[in-house]
Amino acid sequence: MSHPDDERLVALEARLARDDPRFAEALRAGRPAQPREYRRTGAWWMLLTAMAVLITGVVLPDGLLIATGLVLAGIAVQLLDPHRARPERRLPPYL
Repeated sequence: MSHPDDERLVALEARLARDDPRFAEALRAGRPAQPREYRRTGAWWMLLTAMAVLITGVVLPDGLLIATGLVLAGIAVQLLDPHRARPERRLPPYL
């Protein structure tokens, strides 16, 4: 491999370690974990909780529980969206 290719690979490795340290460490160990974009366990738990709150609100006619369940379900569905844009990291301005 040539010198410019080595530099590019080192830069790529550094960016990967900065963006997703868990994935980078698992890759170094030879047991790669799923990248952050595909980890949605928390979103599934939120959706399950939202459905439980929503059903409880319907069974015990309580509008506040129904509204809470609907809001939580909306948040969970947004988190499950595979095409959601990741927020860009803003760097502080240099003085």
